[in-house]
Amino acid sequence: MRMSRLAAVFLPAQPPREGRLAFWDPTGQLLSPGEPASGEQPGEPGELTVVRPHGRGVRSATVPARLLPLTDALPLLVHARGEAGAHAATACWGAAALLALRLVARGRLLPGLTPDAHDAWRAGPLEADDLAHLRAIAAALPPEGYATPLPGRTPLELPRPEDLLRAFLDAVADTLPRTPAAPHAVGAPYAAREPQHLPRARDWAAEVAAGADAGVRISLRLDLSPFTVFDSDDGADGGDGSGGSEGPVRSGGGPSDTAAGRRAGAAVVQVHSLADPTLVVDAATLWAGGADEAFGPRARVDAALAVRRAARIWPPLDRLGDQEVPAVLALSEDELTDLLGVAAQRLAAAGVAVHWPRDLAQDLTASAVVRPAPGSATDGTPLFDSAQLLQFRWQLALGGDPLSEAEMDALAEAHRPVVRLRDRWVVVDPALVRKARKRELGLLDPVDALAVALTGTAEVDGEEVPAVPVGALAALRDRLAEGVPPVEQPPGLRARLRDYQREGLAWLDLMTSLGLGGCLADDMGLGKTVTLIALHLRRDRPEPTLVVCPASLLGNWQREIARFAPGVPVRRFHGSARSLDEPETLTGGFVLTTYGTMRSTAAQLAARPWGMVVADEAQHVKNPYSATAKALRTIPAPARVALTGTPVENNLSELWALLDWTTPGLLGPLKSFRARHARTVENATSATVAMHALRTARAPDGAAVPPAVAEPGGPEAVERLARLVRPFLLRRRKSDPGIVPELPPKTETDHPVPLTREQAALYEAVVRESLAAITASEGIARRGLVLSLLTSLKQVCDHPALYLKEQLPTPAARTPHPRLAGRSGKLTLLDELLDTVLAEEGSALVFTQYATMARLIGAHLTDRAVPVELLHGGTPVPERERLVDRFQAGATPVLVLSLKAAGTGLNLTRAGHVVHFDRWWNPAVEEQATDRAYRIGQTQPVQVHRLIAEGTVEDRIADLLVAKRALADAVLGSGGTPVTQLTELTDRELTDLVSLRRPA
Repeated sequence: MRMSRLAAVFLPAQPPREGRLAFWDPTGQLLSPGEPASGEQPGEPGELTVVRPHGRGVRSATVPARLLPLTDALPLLVHARGEAGAHAATACWGAAALLALRLVARGRLLPGLTPDAHDAWRAGPLEADDLAHLRAIAAALPPEGYATPLPGRTPLELPRPEDLLRAFLDAVADTLPRTPAAPHAVGAPYAAREPQHLPRARDWAAEVAAGADAGVRISLRLDLSPFTVFDSDDGADGGDGSGGSEGPVRSGGGPSDTAAGRRAGAAVVQVHSLADPTLVVDAATLWAGGADEAFGPRARVDAALAVRRAARIWPPLDRLGDQEVPAVLALSEDELTDLLGVAAQRLAAAGVAVHWPRDLAQDLTASAVVRPAPGSATDGTPLFDSAQLLQFRWQLALGGDPLSEAEMDALAEAHRPVVRLRDRWVVVDPALVRKARKRELGLLDPVDALAVALTGTAEVDGEEVPAVPVGALAALRDRLAEGVPPVEQPPGLRARLRDYQREGLAWLDLMTSLGLGGCLADDMGLGKTVTLIALHLRRDRPEPTLVVCPASLLGNWQREIARFAPGVPVRRFHGSARSLDEPETLTGGFVLTTYGTMRSTAAQLAARPWGMVVADEAQHVKNPYSATAKALRTIPAPARVALTGTPVENNLSELWALLDWTTPGLLGPLKSFRARHARTVENATSATVAMHALRTARAPDGAAVPPAVAEPGGPEAVERLARLVRPFLLRRRKSDPGIVPELPPKTETDHPVPLTREQAALYEAVVRESLAAITASEGIARRGLVLSLLTSLKQVCDHPALYLKEQLPTPAARTPHPRLAGRSGKLTLLDELLDTVLAEEGSALVFTQYATMARLIGAHLTDRAVPVELLHGGTPVPERERLVDRFQAGATPVLVLSLKAAGTGLNLTRAGHVVHFDRWWNPAVEEQATDRAYRIGQTQPVQVHRLIAEGTVEDRIADLLVAKRALADAVLGSGGTPVTQLTELTDRELTDLVSLRRPA
């Protein structure tokens, strides 16, 4: 027989833990009197007095039952709750058991005493949801579940089901904390297993349990009406006020003005019924007898005890104990301030809520406001050329609406935590009052003002605060933030701009029209030249545009202008016959010059009016202290544009140099920029980058190299700098969605190449000798030796003849030709690659960073009868243009180029293969070289081959280059990291980096 088919009845007892569950059979067919217990029928056999219907009344009857202690009955009840065929009475008591267990698990226990003063835990306090659940169970409890008559009652009387359930909850609460497992349960209260006689604890237990146990709690309603806020002699006006649901109340029981400060309001005590959360009355109403029927006769006592408990948390409530009716507490300004903060939080944690007037405003805020000088970038006046400083001051606002000067003056004179402002009560932070009194924060440089406008924050007294630009500065920020309005390409342009090129034109047009410069930092091959030509045509100024570029790009610029803007005058200012005479021939046209010529003729160029100055391949002036950069800054122009595919190659100072030229003063002095932005960003990213190749390596003794640790605050610094520079720099990559979907695929392959015996012997000798010298040195000398070591090892990896400085014979010399074949693994692999390319009638570019290595490769290929030509830094400009034309025409299938001399600006889309004979320290430079072939106009797939000497420093540097984009990617989306980081490695790390690892 299953116990769940019997009807369960709870039998209360004192103490509660002695209560038992009885199971009886309403059908009279399942239990027999005196039947012994078995595994199927747990519990003790016994008899139970129940009430059965008898005619129109009832009569008592005695039936057989099984009696179980609570600890045994609880599992049966919980199981029976969801069991099919369980008796309705047993299922209801199962639901009550679950409720009791959940209350104990939540720590809902109150101390109590039995009538004879023995300890007994009780369940409580019950929340509204708990009470609702309890009442639902009571309503569902069938007669069989509580048909136990109350003893000694005539006529027969049944207990109220809700009272019976409360007794059951108390019994469970008094039982579980006394089990053997209770002391070990986390958070479970522990009570003595044996009853404790505690006659002196009765008052304490009653006070602790009062309110919650009896079903009431209190709250405080703040009244700030004129009757309570000020005394008659305060001179306050008689405003509307907000006195809560009962209207304004007169203060009473409060401190005098001299004792505890001027009275600022009153706290009205409210009493809440836990049984009915919607039932709330003021304490004055309860004491007047207006709510006895709803709350019961004990409500006043329980509320008074609740006030006494709350006074332990917030002592000013003690004064209510001196009043005949603890209804209203007058508050001083200090007490009102206290209730605005910590006191209210502590009272709320204890269940005493603090209710503020409905119209109380707590959204009074302060922002640092920047006002620009007369004239602004929005009307064409260069903002950053102004020597006038910008006003910086506090502005207070209520609900986002700025206060007037008169309102801020009134607030500055306030001496109260809550004031009347714009027909509302407003909470006033003392810090805001101080800001209202001292509004002026000083003056800002234009660069600092723009930084504030773009980032939305400012540092004031070491604290980061919200900042708001106003006037023309706000208009400038909005123009930069709202997006770039589209423009049509100028009618004189003989080309159809791609969508992203039109966006670049619109952005450059916006920046130059605002009196601001810009840096177009698109990937190589995305058409920066044609975009700039379109900008020149759109601006349509009579003054010419000056383009400063590397010598190798003069011809490219002249051809592109003639192609895309036929009829526009173009003059080269280069060579011995250069001249700027005949100004009428330059009207609305271009003047092209090189960086070298510009440096030597800066004064002559500065004397001419220019409509725009363009620095192409602007990384040539990335060092702001170089003579070239200084000369470029002396040439005035209303618009400056930098074109570069690598705005950051080594460090953020290069970014400063570019943007400080395009928009002078934008980033402030270089020293301040490095202290504020660059150092934190570089430290946060470069450590990880510099150690990337070593983190998975093993030191010579087998110990793991520790990973790098990022600089604290790095991400915030990166984002702050990015917000400042991104409006002034437009960066797009070929890999960006929708940029150049028509480009064919590009495949990049690393080719590990073994060293020859000669190379390996040279490599190990260089490492051994150099490390001995490095270990014995320090400082600048050590860094120089490290750089020399790295350079020597890269040369050995290329070819022994390069490291040994074996010279090629000149036509007039009779020196023997050095033997090149068979001495370098890279040269052997290059032969194999080129044999395949030429067999397929393809073309290839071969890049090396060493001009001497380029000559060695050229000589070797000539000896093998491979059609090859050489382009390096010493190649004259006309010869460069001839070499490019011959390669593009297919007359020369192989072109060997030195990386720095030919890695930018050239259009060599004839090539389907690009070979990097050696690795440059910066991946961005390699990508620029690759982009000579992989650019707009390329129609065939491009194969990129990188030759890497296996087991050498090149092998580890290849891993490092994968991570070297971290610094500029964080701010711009591209770039690299300086090789000088490697000079800071420890001797142990350096040894691990350069040691030759022979393949197994």
